[in-house]
Amino acid sequence: MKMKTNELDMSRIPRHIAIIMDGNGRWATERNKPRSYGHQAGVDTVRRITSECTRLGVKYLTLYTFSTENWNRPAEEIHALMGLVLTSLEDEIFMKNNVRFRVIGDIGRLPKEVQEKLHETEEHTRNNSKMTMVVALSYSARWEITEAARQIAEQVKSGELNADDITEDTVSQRLTTNFMPDPELLIRTGGELRISNYLLWQIAYSELYFCDTYWPDFSEEDLHKAIASYQSRQRRFGKTEEQVETSPNEGESK
Repeated sequence: MKMKTNELDMSRIPRHIAIIMDGNGRWATERNKPRSYGHQAGVDTVRRITSECTRLGVKYLTLYTFSTENWNRPAEEIHALMGLVLTSLEDEIFMKNNVRFRVIGDIGRLPKEVQEKLHETEEHTRNNSKMTMVVALSYSARWEITEAARQIAEQVKSGELNADDITEDTVSQRLTTNFMPDPELLIRTGGELRISNYLLWQIAYSELYFCDTYWPDFSEEDLHKAIASYQSRQRRFGKTEEQVETSPNEGESK
């Protein structure tokens, strides 16, 4: 049964949605096509879901595009993926929807021309304000947390920071995601039930939604279902049901 947008509570649309876009390769294999064919189809889904998130009022959309572990994939697939990054960063999707582009990850490992295109797109869209689309590229949560720990250790060693003053905020401010709130909703497509080293610090209190649909087939309707599932849950942040019901809006922006 199809879900209409008006069945969603538009006052409770997640401010930040993170997505693990899984299933491109398997989608292509089932069609006797190379895995790169699935990645290309996945780009079309990114365009559709970005437009729909913008329309719904989502403020941040973070997409897991390429993990540090993905560097272990066959060279041919990596080459195809890097080529897709270059061709898919079209201004149209960002300028038409007033979307700002940001990238997080170990960008120094990427080919020079990819790095240049990423920076160019970030700069060209920096004044767009309706939504920020964040691409996690050459990213892993363990890498990110390790980098943050290294920065903190260096600041303690140099005397800039007192070890006794280190808090959760100290860590959060040194993560690559320090410019946006933590995701309220994490979606994983493709049927796998794991997080795969993605935003481990940030999703401490995110609602998780898994579906069997491969990313190239993930539709606006599927997005609505994920948001409806999120809206049906009570976000307690460690409190009891009674405490949350007494102050239902407390903690929603965490």
